[in-house]
Amino acid sequence: MFSFLVSFVASALLTLLVIKQAKLHGPALDSDFLGVQKVHSHEVARIGGLPIFLAVLTSACISVWRVPQMAQWVLALMLCSSLAFIGGIVEDYTGNVSALRRLILTMAAALLGYFLLDAKLARLDTPFGVFVFDYVWLALPVTVLAVAGIANAVNIIDGFNGLASVVTICMLISLAYVAFQVGDVFVLVAALMVAGATAGFLIWNYPVGLIFLGDGGAYFIGFMLGELALLLVMRNPEVSTWYAALLLIYPAFETIFSAYRRMFVRGKSPAMPDGIHLHSLIFRRIVQWAVGRKEARALMRRNSLTSPYLWTFSLMAVIPATVFWKSTGILICFCLLFVISYIWLYARIVRFKSPRWLIMYRKD
Repeated sequence: MFSFLVSFVASALLTLLVIKQAKLHGPALDSDFLGVQKVHSHEVARIGGLPIFLAVLTSACISVWRVPQMAQWVLALMLCSSLAFIGGIVEDYTGNVSALRRLILTMAAALLGYFLLDAKLARLDTPFGVFVFDYVWLALPVTVLAVAGIANAVNIIDGFNGLASVVTICMLISLAYVAFQVGDVFVLVAALMVAGATAGFLIWNYPVGLIFLGDGGAYFIGFMLGELALLLVMRNPEVSTWYAALLLIYPAFETIFSAYRRMFVRGKSPAMPDGIHLHSLIFRRIVQWAVGRKEARALMRRNSLTSPYLWTFSLMAVIPATVFWKSTGILICFCLLFVISYIWLYARIVRFKSPRWLIMYRKD
């Protein structure tokens, strides 16, 4: 818990400093209130990833000082993650880094992790045995796409105050718990560092949205989440590969489903942003606190009330993954259940048939 507390305190203080000095970050202020995915009504700094990264770096240095045996692993992880972070934070400041370039940088980070950390997808567990990826030409591209995909997926679900932050904190705590169970100190410490830094940011982001995570924060946390999940599973054969699949299934399936919807249903580029993600639909069609979208206080309340729906939905995967982390058959069943639940819920909401027990009405 020491790593968590150090990261939490450092992140909370650094985030507050960024908020207080927001006027110095003019280019990094989000003033676009009309975008398809925008649900705020005042200028907000979108560089929350900066204090998170610095807090993790601070905690990493202290951890290396306390446990020198982890120095090589921790420093290599920070080096790899910095590539994913740089692409996002430059985009937050300039708005000139395309989604493709950010994805390429994140893939480069995963490639570096493949060689420096031996973070590679080398096996797939099944109820009938283990399928081993013996060939570099297979393991390398699958690893790079998986890790980069998770980083991009976290960026996609970062649509409302506290949404991506709480979802990833829960996942990181799950990773720490399972790492503790199998005695993997490196993954345990690293997961707690990132979880603590994200929690320190969260107290300023939720519910009022004084600062946004931004692309830098989303790509950094997403990369760390994907890389640590991969390392935990590959370094500890007793942990089923389906543990990582179920743990990360909410952002991963959101991304896959969004790409399918854009390409095959709407006939558009999968990189084209739209406002019909599951969290966007819940915001517009379930959380009914106010009629006027331009009323700042009502908009903020609707924003903050949207995230708990997705937190709960994500826990449908995180909790069973944490409980059944070595039971491949059970984990596969829960993965299928989650996918079916997602498609059912999305179809109901998009057809204006939202389950009545989900709808909250404001009583004046």
